[in-house]
Amino acid sequence: MKLTNKVFVFLLFTCSFSFGQMEQYDYKREIKSVSQQWHEIILPDEVFGKTSRNLNDLRIFGITASGDTIEAPYLLRVSAEKTSRQEVAFKTLNTAHNDKGYYFTFELPSNEPINRIQLDFKQKNFDWQTSLEGSQDQNEWFTVIEDYRIMSIKNEMTDFQFTNLVFPSSKYRFFRLLIHSKEKPELTKTSIAQHEIRDGVFKNYAVKKMHTIENKQSQQTEIDIEMQIPIRASHIKIDVLDAFDYYRPVSIKYLTDSTKTEQGWIYNYSTLSSGILNSIEGNVFKFKSTTFQKLKIIIHNQDNQALTIGSITVKGYVHKLVARFTEPASYFLTYGNNKAKNANYDIDQFLDKIPKTLKVLETDNELTIDKEIQPGVEPLFKNKTWLWIIMGFIILILGWFSVKMIQKK
Repeated sequence: MKLTNKVFVFLLFTCSFSFGQMEQYDYKREIKSVSQQWHEIILPDEVFGKTSRNLNDLRIFGITASGDTIEAPYLLRVSAEKTSRQEVAFKTLNTAHNDKGYYFTFELPSNEPINRIQLDFKQKNFDWQTSLEGSQDQNEWFTVIEDYRIMSIKNEMTDFQFTNLVFPSSKYRFFRLLIHSKEKPELTKTSIAQHEIRDGVFKNYAVKKMHTIENKQSQQTEIDIEMQIPIRASHIKIDVLDAFDYYRPVSIKYLTDSTKTEQGWIYNYSTLSSGILNSIEGNVFKFKSTTFQKLKIIIHNQDNQALTIGSITVKGYVHKLVARFTEPASYFLTYGNNKAKNANYDIDQFLDKIPKTLKVLETDNELTIDKEIQPGVEPLFKNKTWLWIIMGFIILILGWFSVKMIQKK
C-alpha cells in the first residue's frame, strides 16, 4: 500500500508539472486533424511577433483524454535555397591582344559544363566590358556572353568589386575571354566552376508605410519602412529608378527596442546588412532570418545627387515544423516565453526515419493561455480598527503590570 501511494503521488506531481509547463507560455493554436505519426506544420506569420527572436520557445503540447499533458518532439526547418559549387580544372593556354582588347584562352580537359568564372586583377580601379566565347576546336567560336561589365572601385569611402562572369551552363573544351581595355589587365587569379542553386521557398511581405528623408547635411538618404505585422525575413531588394550608373554604400537596420524619456522616444537599431547599392547587380541584400517590423535604410550619397528609390521588396523563407505524434490527444502549438531554452529532441539523431512526404496540418486561431492566479500575501488584519483595539489591549496589560510592580516596591 505504501508503494502504491508513493507511485500515485509521483504521477500526480508529474501531471501537475506538465500542466504547469503549458502555463509558462502566453499563446496557443490548436493543431487540426492529426492523423499520422509524422506531420508538417507551416508557422503562421502572426506567430513571429510573439515568439523569442531565436524561436526557442516553440513547443507542441497535447492534452490526452484523461487530462494528461504530453509534449510532441519537432524539428524546425527553414526552406532556404541550397548552393553547390564544383570547381573545374583548367589550363591557361595563352594571352594576346589587338585593337579590340586583351584575350585570355582557357582549356578545360574534362569538357565539363561551367557557368561561373571568377577573376581577380592586380588593378584596384577599373571599369571594363568583356565578352566570352566557347569552342570545341579553336576554329569556330560561339558567343556565350557579350558586353558584360566588370569593375572595381577602391578609395577612402568605397571598396567595391564585381568581377564574376555569370552565364548559362556551357560545355566547351575552350573558352576565350576578351576584355575591352587599352590598359593590360593584370590577371592574378582565375577560378572556373559549375555553380548550382536550388531555389528556396519564400513569402513576400507587404510594406505598410515607407517614408524617405533626404538629409543634405549628412549627405544621406534615410528610408523608414514599416511592415504590416512583425515578420521573419531574410532578403531585401531595393529598386532604384535612375538610369545612370551609381555605387553607394548602404546599411540596412531594424528596430530592436525603444525607450520613452522626458525628451521623447529613443529608438535602438541593429544592423541587418550592409554593402554597395550599385547599377550593375540586382541590389538584393541577404541576411540571417530575423524578426522585425520596422526598418531603416541609410544610403550614403557623398557628393552625388540622391537616388530615386522605387519599391522595396521584403521576403523571407517559409518556416515549418516537422513533428512526431505518438499518442491520441488534442495538440496545440504554443509560444510566447522569452525564458524558454532551445528544445532538444531525440528525433534530431534519426533523420532517416522521417518520411520524405508529409501531410501538412493547419493551425486554428490564436488563443491566450490562461494563467493560474497566485493569491497574494494578505495582511494579518484587514481592518485597522481591530489593530487599534489590540494595540490598546496590549497597552492596558503593560500598564497593569507596571502598576503591580510599583505597588510591590
